[in-house]
Amino acid sequence: MAERVLVTGAAGFIGSHVVDALLARGDRVLGVDNFDDFYDPALKRANIDAACASSAFTLHDADVRDATAMARAMRAIEPDVVVHLAARAGVRPSIAAPALYADVNVRGTAVVLEAARAAGIRRAVVASSSSVYGNASQVPFSESDAAIQPVSPYAATKRSAELVCETFAELEPRIRIVSLRFFTVYGPRQRPDLAIRKFASLISSGRPIPVFGDGSSSRDYTYVSDTVQGVLAAIDRTRAPEVRHELYNLGESQTTTLSQLIALLEQALGCAAIIERLPPQPGDVLCTFADISRAREALGYAPSVPIQDGIPRFVAWFRDNAGQGTPALR
Repeated sequence: MAERVLVTGAAGFIGSHVVDALLARGDRVLGVDNFDDFYDPALKRANIDAACASSAFTLHDADVRDATAMARAMRAIEPDVVVHLAARAGVRPSIAAPALYADVNVRGTAVVLEAARAAGIRRAVVASSSSVYGNASQVPFSESDAAIQPVSPYAATKRSAELVCETFAELEPRIRIVSLRFFTVYGPRQRPDLAIRKFASLISSGRPIPVFGDGSSSRDYTYVSDTVQGVLAAIDRTRAPEVRHELYNLGESQTTTLSQLIALLEQALGCAAIIERLPPQPGDVLCTFADISRAREALGYAPSVPIQDGIPRFVAWFRDNAGQGTPALR
């Protein structure tokens, strides 16, 4: 059944893939993005070139913190469901600008949900992050874990946004919200500052890659098509009348060390990495590892791209798009 969907952060890495998938299944989409300068806005424009060619897609250049603009966007499409993906991203940058991260990620979420509530929209999917678990002692991470010890401002803001969702669901019984904890998403269109794309750029150009720590830290790397499958399933889940506020992990449920990741990139690129060893960074967690049993059962979530397949797919895209973006060295 075709629906009207409002997507915030529509021109970003994950957002643009979600928009493409929604259009492919026949939905009408209004995308909201403010094209901030966290990385080159031209890359974000390129992300949605194909979507902008579709008569089923409309783009609003707006900030999610602007209540007037969000109310206008809701009126423009009268969405059946809101997918809130816009956020200020990045663990390390959040340490330098905690107030900005709180403003965008917490207040922005409240503004979007309030605009939806005022417009009579009762369904929302909201992006969260595996970072909310911090350095949890128990792995894999389960949605039932307390998640009360974040180790970066970014993580704290994403957990706070989840609590905003919980409050909205408690105060407005008719609203149905699903929050999704994304685990280290990668693939085509990945932001230039993220490790896999940054490393690919540096390795292929013969420059050193910064490796913080001894390479033993591990992540649950998730290919973007698997994340998108989970997002679409969550949209469908919000139709269920029993939903109030539900949390789901979206990961591959396998871990890869930093050293293993570098080896996979070397193999796919056909180049040896020059490694610059640096001290561990504040805010970085030692491990992320998703328990996805809840998402499998309730959403039919079924990740299908292990990292051994995903890295070569990413490198093929990277080579076809060489020169787009430069690695952020922060």
